[in-house]
Amino acid sequence: MANLFEAAGMDADVNRPLADRLRPQRLSDVAGQEHLTAPGAPLSRMIDTGRIGSIILWGPPGTGKTTLARLMAGAGKLHFEQLSAVFSGVADLKKCFDAARARRQTGQGTLLFVDEIHRFNRSQQDAFLPVMEDGTITLIGATTENPSFALNAALLSRAKVLVLRRLDDAALEVLLQRAEAATGKALSLTAEARQALRAMADGDGRYLLTLAEEVLALSPATPLDVAGLAQTIQRRAAHYDKDREEHYNLISALHKSVRGSDADAALYWLARMLAGGEDPLFIARRMVRMAVEDIGLADPEALHQTLAAKDAYDFLGSPEGELALAQAAIYLATAPKSNAAYLAMGAASAKARETGSLMPPATILNAPTSLMKSLGYGKDYQYDPDTPHGFSGQNYFPDGMARETFYNPRDTGFEREVRKRLDYWAKLRQRIAAERNKE
Repeated sequence: MANLFEAAGMDADVNRPLADRLRPQRLSDVAGQEHLTAPGAPLSRMIDTGRIGSIILWGPPGTGKTTLARLMAGAGKLHFEQLSAVFSGVADLKKCFDAARARRQTGQGTLLFVDEIHRFNRSQQDAFLPVMEDGTITLIGATTENPSFALNAALLSRAKVLVLRRLDDAALEVLLQRAEAATGKALSLTAEARQALRAMADGDGRYLLTLAEEVLALSPATPLDVAGLAQTIQRRAAHYDKDREEHYNLISALHKSVRGSDADAALYWLARMLAGGEDPLFIARRMVRMAVEDIGLADPEALHQTLAAKDAYDFLGSPEGELALAQAAIYLATAPKSNAAYLAMGAASAKARETGSLMPPATILNAPTSLMKSLGYGKDYQYDPDTPHGFSGQNYFPDGMARETFYNPRDTGFEREVRKRLDYWAKLRQRIAAERNKE
């Protein structure tokens, strides 16, 4: 093939994308994954021992999954076969397995790299099990989804899961320098625009090199600033799957930032979710939960604020309504925190399950019929507002069940006042009980 290119006076690499031309040829050249590739790290140990096992590579796009699979095949002297679960079915798998069996008879092993392996359904994933067990193939699967949810337990038990990291700024800069060295051209960007270019890649090395290739092809008269770069290339949306793991990761980050009273972090995660296309009403519902779960009576206004934010968003829509969500997030993050009501409800629920169907004491039962009155329903009931202290001290727990304390307010925010009330009523209850005992 090289001769045909030469005969036409063309470079064999002329149509190859820069990302493909710069694909690392050695494990040590893989950027940003030193926790897997450094001496003594998992992939390095496999290569050193020559024992390449089945692996699931889990990580964001553009972090080197395909490259690592190719390098492992080369290190193990295995035939490299690649499939995409997006475009392949059972027939493709069978054809691949048959070819691997034929190769095995000649002494040649096969490394099968399956991109987007989580796209295969459970029965398709099960098809890998026998050929993995008998050594027909060494499987390397690549996935952007959490393997715990996306892959069969049987498949996971036969493969080691390795996590690839989103490329950090230093790793992305290494790739830019390699692009400049390979092309013999410097990126015509200001320092700020170069930083912006790395930010646009969002941790995706392949996408960064695609952007760099666009900039290298421009050769502008003066270096592009941030505004010029933004006009020249289109920035893609941040990686966000509304119905997959990223959805749960970011709402968890928002919730924990609020719980940790970090208003700035809460605003950042809120903005990330909105930028990713999350349903604002889903966020509003979660913030209502934060108000009752993490703040409670420490600041009863928190619940009103979150419900008002939901109503404001319903009324205004985007983008104005998003400001109401931001206001609620700030209020929640800066409010005093208490999970006393949450814990109290959990304790009360546990006791309710434990005690079963105990009846309320007859004293506090309504008696709308003469029969119920004759059975003692409502007898000796005291109407609290009519008592001297507005508090009767009656027993409201079931007969035969000792009084329980479920709610223990903290000395935080409004719960300080609630604690004073409870302490007052507890003392009054003891005094009334003592007076009754004297009678």
